[in-house]
Amino acid sequence: MSATTIIEGLEQRFEADQLHVRGSEEFDTLNGAKDVSVFLTVINPFVLNDETSFAVRGAGQQLLAGCANIQGGITLDLRLLTGIDLDLGTGIVSIAAGERWGAVYERLAEHGLGVTGSRSAKGGIAGLALSGGLSFFSSREGFVCHNVETHVMISLFFAAQFGQTMGLNQLYYTREVENPPVLDPFAKVQPQMEQLNSMRMINLKDAAAEQAAMSSEGIRCSYMNTTVKSDAATLKAVAEAFASTLDLVKGFEGVAFSLTLQPYPVSLLEKCVSAVGNVTGLTPDEGPLVSVLVLMYWKTPQDDGHIIAAATDLIQKTKTEAAARGQAVPYTYMNYAFGFQDPIGSYGDENKALLQSVSKRYDPEGIFQKGCPGGFKLFV
Repeated sequence: MSATTIIEGLEQRFEADQLHVRGSEEFDTLNGAKDVSVFLTVINPFVLNDETSFAVRGAGQQLLAGCANIQGGITLDLRLLTGIDLDLGTGIVSIAAGERWGAVYERLAEHGLGVTGSRSAKGGIAGLALSGGLSFFSSREGFVCHNVETHVMISLFFAAQFGQTMGLNQLYYTREVENPPVLDPFAKVQPQMEQLNSMRMINLKDAAAEQAAMSSEGIRCSYMNTTVKSDAATLKAVAEAFASTLDLVKGFEGVAFSLTLQPYPVSLLEKCVSAVGNVTGLTPDEGPLVSVLVLMYWKTPQDDGHIIAAATDLIQKTKTEAAARGQAVPYTYMNYAFGFQDPIGSYGDENKALLQSVSKRYDPEGIFQKGCPGGFKLFV
């Protein structure tokens, strides 16, 4: 059934003031914090009576079911909440929730500036920042969430504004160094995969665009992760476990099965501790740490179980190897977590309790816990 047929059917079923389609004045103008608040107010009783559920879509990058779309429910699509405002005096950029990082970098590039945000131009604003967020500058600036200056909090019956809008600070210009000595060991590794080689002078806008161009759309994808201490023996064991796992998945159609090791240097962990409201549970004395990410692409739904089982087994082997050496860390990075994982629980009981108390304050009836089933929940 075509989109045109669906819209025509909806127009026949709804009154003119109940349905606004693309091109109408209402469709183009009802896109602000107040309108989101009205939506939550209207849907609240239906959610509490278990009559409906909803999902919130920003850029739509989260893969878990119920996050960016929902079967049999309502999707609150934020893509028309747009706007990028740069204050050169304060060094703060204010970004609407429907923007993508590529547009932000384009805007800042006009002034030779950058910001701690997504490594992919396709990435969305709110999902990355609310889940932690790794950037090209995390070793210096911490997670993306540590750079949020202020935000707009939408309550069920009002929009309580803190500052101006969602702003990410730390605008800076990074000094150019053509061949930094610290990268020599990597620059000299042979053979080089030139199509994946990004070791050159490049600006933030182009680097994020390259990352986005390498991502695949329209095929099946999933990921999961865990964290270990930066221990050579542990990482070698993880690499060996990964190599053996490849034999289990290489026969499936369209499969791309990758292992990515992403460092959390002590400088990043220090930002976690110094940040106001840090709840990750990460501390500098544990570091340096390494995030172990398993990323998968494949073609057919029939292979879902096999691919995900192989990745799950690899993550479990990683945790076992790390624990046996005293190198395990409970932290799970939410942006790369799979459905069976518990990133919020990995922050520790005290931090989870703090997040629960904040939820009860701003969402006392639990509309986002009960009516928005996608993602990871505080009271599970």
